Amino acid sequence: MARSVEEWIGKHDDQKVPPRVRLRVFEREGGICYLTGRKIDPVRDEWELEHKIALILGGEHRESNLFPALREPHRRKTAVEMKVKSKIAKVRKKHLGIKKPKSSLSNPRFKRCMDGTVVDRRTGEVVSR
Repeated sequence: MARSVEEWIGKHDDQKVPPRVRLRVFEREGGICYLTGRKIDPVRDEWELEHKIALILGGEHRESNLFPALREPHRRKTAVEMKVKSKIAKVRKKHLGIKKPKSSLSNPRFKRCMDGTVVDRRTGEVVSR
């Protein structure tokens, strides 16, 4: 059966999903949380729209990629996705030779004391004040 309404597609990733689309997504999935499989009570439960394929991992901001999810499981999933994305970015930067400039104290040979002096860990002598 063909759709009677065109699929909603966000103009940009930060665009708010209109209430009519939230309703369509909720009804399409029968009010079942995509992450837990639990029935969502719209009156008592706090729920959000979840991107099946996360935006930060290449998903699209469109109706067919949106699913209802209870707030807490959704936040846990998002945190995991952020860790993955962060790791990917870190490895990619390392591969491309793009790194944060190292501080002069990033060398484990030196340590900074509470009074601001820098000490050589091997010899114990004060390098700078």
